[in-house]
Amino acid sequence: MKAAWYSTQGPAREVLQIGAMPDPQPGVGEVRVRVHASGINPTDMYGRSGSRRRGMAFERIIPHQDGSGVIDAVGSGVPRERIGERVWLYMAQWQRAFGTAAEFITLPSDRAVLLPGKSTFLEGACLGVPWLTAHWAVVLDGSVAGQTVLVAGGTGAVGIYGIQIAKAKGARVIATVGSAEKGATAMAAGADAVIDFRKEDVGARVAALTDGQGVDRLLEPQFSLNAPLFPKIMKKRGTVVVYGAGGAEGSISSAWGIQNQPTIRFIYMYELPADAYKHAVADYSGLAINGKIRHLPMRTFSLSDIALAHEAVEKGNSGVRMILDLAPR
Repeated sequence: MKAAWYSTQGPAREVLQIGAMPDPQPGVGEVRVRVHASGINPTDMYGRSGSRRRGMAFERIIPHQDGSGVIDAVGSGVPRERIGERVWLYMAQWQRAFGTAAEFITLPSDRAVLLPGKSTFLEGACLGVPWLTAHWAVVLDGSVAGQTVLVAGGTGAVGIYGIQIAKAKGARVIATVGSAEKGATAMAAGADAVIDFRKEDVGARVAALTDGQGVDRLLEPQFSLNAPLFPKIMKKRGTVVVYGAGGAEGSISSAWGIQNQPTIRFIYMYELPADAYKHAVADYSGLAINGKIRHLPMRTFSLSDIALAHEAVEKGNSGVRMILDLAPR
C-alpha cells in the first residue's frame, strides 16, 4: 500500500515520508479499511512535531486519528457481514503505530462505525476527534435542555459540532466567532446568537443576551487565554468544559470562584468512559440520517501533499477542515 509516515519528530517537510508499505492484515477483533479520506487534527501535529515533548512511541508512525472508508477484510471474532460497510473511523492511531494516512488501515472493530448513507467519505473524515469532543463537552453533566450554552470558537472543528449537538439537546446556543463570515456559518449551524470577539466586548454581549445572568455552560478551547473572562460570562454554579489549553497555564479569581461555585471540567477525548463513544456515535447517526448535520468547508490534499496539509493545520484552521483525499481512482 501507499502510505505516509515519520520515523523522527520535527517539521512536516523534513520528517514526513511517502512510499510503499506491506498491506496490513486484521488481527483478532479487528477490521481492515480501504481508506477513502483521512482527517487531520492539531493533536496529529503534536505527535509529529514533538511540540508537547512526547517522544516517538513507535519506530515508525503513520499519522492521523480520523478517517473514513470501506471495510474490505475482518479478523476472527468480527462478523463477515461487516465486509463492504461504509465506515467512519475514530482514535485510529491511539496507542497504535499506524493511523489513517495510508491506503489501508487495521483497527479495533468498534472504532470503525457505520457511516450513514447521506454522509460522504469526506464528511466522515471530519468527525472523530471533533465530534467526540464536542458531544462529551455538551452531555457530560446531564441535560442541557432549557439552558444557555456558550460555544467559544463556534466555527472551529469542535465548535461547529458543539453548536449543533447543544441545539439538538434543547439548549439555547451563543457562539463566539472571529468575523462576520464565520458568524454566518455559526448561525447556519443553529446558533441563536453570535458574538464577534474581535469587535465586541464578549462579557457585555453575554450579559445583554442573558439578562445579566450569564451562561449555564461554556465549551472552552483556549483556557489560558479566556479564563479571565469567566467571571463576566458564567452564570452562578455554571459549568466550564475545557478541551483545549491555549497556553501553559491559566488562572481565575479565587474570590469569584468561592462566591459563584463554578464547575470547571477538563476533558481528554482519548480517555472518555466507554459509553461516551457509543452515545456520540448513536447521536451522529440519528442526526445525519435526518440530514441535520452541517460540516465545515473542507480543503482536500493528496497523500503526496501531506506536508502541505500539516502546515495548513499549523497555521490555524478555524472555519476549514484539512482532509487527505485517498479515494480509489
